[in-house]
Amino acid sequence: MSETKVALAVGAHPDDIEFMMAGTLALLGDAGYELHMMTIGNGNCGTAVYTQEEVVRIRGHEARVAASLIGAEYHRGLANDIEIYYEDDLLRRTTARVREIKPNIVLTHSPQDYMEDHQNTSRLMVSACFCRGMRNWLSRPTLPPTFQDCYLYHAQPFGNLDQLRNFICPSLVVDVTEKMNVKDEMLRTHASQKDWLDVSQGKDAYIISGREFNAQVGDLCEPHVEYGEGFRQHLHVGLSGQDGDPLSEVLGDLVRPGVPPTAPC
Repeated sequence: MSETKVALAVGAHPDDIEFMMAGTLALLGDAGYELHMMTIGNGNCGTAVYTQEEVVRIRGHEARVAASLIGAEYHRGLANDIEIYYEDDLLRRTTARVREIKPNIVLTHSPQDYMEDHQNTSRLMVSACFCRGMRNWLSRPTLPPTFQDCYLYHAQPFGNLDQLRNFICPSLVVDVTEKMNVKDEMLRTHASQKDWLDVSQGKDAYIISGREFNAQVGDLCEPHVEYGEGFRQHLHVGLSGQDGDPLSEVLGDLVRPGVPPTAPC
């Protein structure tokens, strides 16, 4: 029997995965991958109404329901929002999650993005994947090292721009058009966020924003696709024994090389 292949998507906050990576994760599920979703933050600052304890519980439940829509297991946040730092304890706990899940493909944030939580989540995941096989790097809780090949892909930053407004071009774009309806449903499960944006920005602003972003990414490949999720692949050194691009191999014609826009993005 062939070894089970595992895909893990990691966001800073509940709903980040749904905006940036969920369509690709769902396609990997269709291809036979075991799916996992994880947030580093617990969502405690994502409210203007609830107490910290209430919103952590609510957003954790919303994230679990969203994950269930594509058959993924959700792993709860490890730190408060805005307290996602690249530091010893959080890195050891993140490494434990990687050793527990044993992913072959990891999708996570861009190293450059508009906020530190996203950037630090990216750094933590790179190091956790790198350290997963180091016997003397003690995770918290302590788990044995794992040695599976692990290929890491960084999603597009919000708006396709880094924090200094420079355009970031994806190296590959996944056509997620067929998964947009399920992406919408996943976002709708985050009612604590959607309801607030409906009041402040207009009905379904949350869903419309997600579609607009994915439509922008869909224009960053040739030929264009209606909706896309873009990625840049991390160098394989320290993560896998040999170079490879399993995302493209598994998803085939749904993956296209990224190209810069012909006009300013």
